[in-house]
Amino acid sequence: MAEDQYTPQDPRNQYPTPDQQAGQEQEHPGGGGGMRPSPDHGERTYRGSGRLTGRKAVITGGDSGIGRAVAIAFAREGADVLLSYLEEEQQDAERTAELVREAGRSAVCVPGDIRSEEHCLRIVDRAVSEFGRIDVLVNNAAYQMSRDEGILGISTEQFDRVLKTNLYALFWLCKAAVPHMKPGASIINTSSIQASQPSPELLDYATTKGGIVTFTKALAQDLADKGIRVNSVAPGPVWTPLIPATMPEEKVDSFGGQTPMGRAAQPAELAAPFVFFASQESSYVTGEVLAVTGGQPLT
Repeated sequence: MAEDQYTPQDPRNQYPTPDQQAGQEQEHPGGGGGMRPSPDHGERTYRGSGRLTGRKAVITGGDSGIGRAVAIAFAREGADVLLSYLEEEQQDAERTAELVREAGRSAVCVPGDIRSEEHCLRIVDRAVSEFGRIDVLVNNAAYQMSRDEGILGISTEQFDRVLKTNLYALFWLCKAAVPHMKPGASIINTSSIQASQPSPELLDYATTKGGIVTFTKALAQDLADKGIRVNSVAPGPVWTPLIPATMPEEKVDSFGGQTPMGRAAQPAELAAPFVFFASQESSYVTGEVLAVTGGQPLT
């Protein structure tokens, strides 16, 4: 098990690879409880230092995976957090909220489907009513479903779900949140290495991630004169419940092995880049896409 994020370690073996004997497949949206190894969200490994003291943050997909890791990190850095997630992820979300509160910060839980514009507006309204403003908006929630048949295996229903979850919701949330953001606020979008190295079996997902990169760069220019920064974190393979819930078992077993590091990231390893973009340390950084890919280049 890794120590905290400041402890020098060999990144190649900082975390174990997926257990190939564990039978990892799950129904969507999946959960961390059945994963081997269990994902590290920073529960024991993230150490805060007050970099976000007093900030108010909204995190979509905040129940598990990268979203939970970001919520833990933000709370330990001093931020209050609103968590958005699907209703079927309630148990995981409650655990994330518990971890936020253990850090001495407020956690607000808002279940629902962000494919609905009305629900996106409710998220923003709830954040403003609870916190008075929004300092950081993290658009992290995403949907994917791997299809070995490529485009022939993607139904219109699936294509619509991927675009509504990954792109439409991001647009709705940003548009609703901006009027409640002051100079110094930050929007952070989760893109992916799939934006620049798309896999045919994730054609629809990769399309949305490419769109997120373009959206990020355009919105950064749009909001610069308001003092609001917009950036994106582009993960490579990350060991989250989305993987065993959306990929065939043979791909789960080897997940992350193609990277130069030879393994998938753990969610905790994504937290620090989000903290950087949320903090004043990145005051002159906007429109940037930060690769966290284990050495795979963004081409």
